[in-house]
Amino acid sequence: MRAFVDRIENDVAVLLLGEDGSVVLNIPLSMLPDDIREGLYIDVAFAIDTESTNKAHDEVQSLLDSMPNEP
Repeated sequence: MRAFVDRIENDVAVLLLGEDGSVVLNIPLSMLPDDIREGLYIDVAFAIDTESTNKAHDEVQSLLDSMPNEP
């Protein structure tokens, strides 16, 4: 996915996503490349973190299993 760096306000980059730029995403500059600046297009990718998801699921299940089965 492609995003346009619309502006930088304080320590936050305001990105416009989508074909028409209708989705606004505020990202801390610390999470972006050091040379980021207004007017650039950047590639954005999201991926499912299966390992973290499974770990969280297991932790929740463990807590549920430890609860008494009383109504």
